[in-house]
Amino acid sequence: MNPRWVLFFKLCGLAMVVIALILLFPPVLEFVEMGARELRYLWWLVLLLALAVWLIWGLGKKKE
Repeated sequence: MNPRWVLFFKLCGLAMVVIALILLFPPVLEFVEMGARELRYLWWLVLLLALAVWLIWGLGKKKE
């Protein structure tokens, strides 16, 4: 499969998961909003997002 299609499907999957979480768990939306407002106190939220991105794109790559 074309790498661009793989990237597209990963982004769509990530977007669907985020939308599902927001719709199913309104407290999650409130937590993310609070994290965005209080980012200097919840810096670990950024680290968790970075870890999620690394797991999605980093683990799928072949070893060279």
